[in-house]
Amino acid sequence: MKIEANSVEEYLNQVPEERKASFRKLYETVSQKLPPGFQEQLSYGMIGWSVPLETYPPGYHCTPNTPLPFLNLASQKNFIALYHMGIYANPELLNWFVAEYPKYSPRKLDIGKSCMRFKKVEDIPFDLIAELCQKITPEDWITLYEREFKKK
Repeated sequence: MKIEANSVEEYLNQVPEERKASFRKLYETVSQKLPPGFQEQLSYGMIGWSVPLETYPPGYHCTPNTPLPFLNLASQKNFIALYHMGIYANPELLNWFVAEYPKYSPRKLDIGKSCMRFKKVEDIPFDLIAELCQKITPEDWITLYEREFKKK
């Protein structure tokens, strides 16, 4: 189930009713806890936060002239997805998150390279995600991105 929206608010309003409150709480957690300098917008069919071109003019190497993506939030068919590029790029951050997760949720962590999937809304570790959001500034992300991904 892909949500077609023209604004973040429109996206939020189209989230299925059974997960709307938890999705909005997760959205608000990310919005409030990310360090200043990330820009919110719809990107890749999801709600996203990126480093704006004004801050990082080279932008994203995969899609030139677009902001550098950092975090995305999506309501998928069977779960809520949180894509965090810092976890993908920084093994220490991933290891920290994996070690902390059991302290916040009784469920097994469902995680891919950058995607955390939450099938049960009652098991979303909001406090842990709030802490995760505070760990990388836009400047930190630019440095990590240039080191790990940018074509030389």
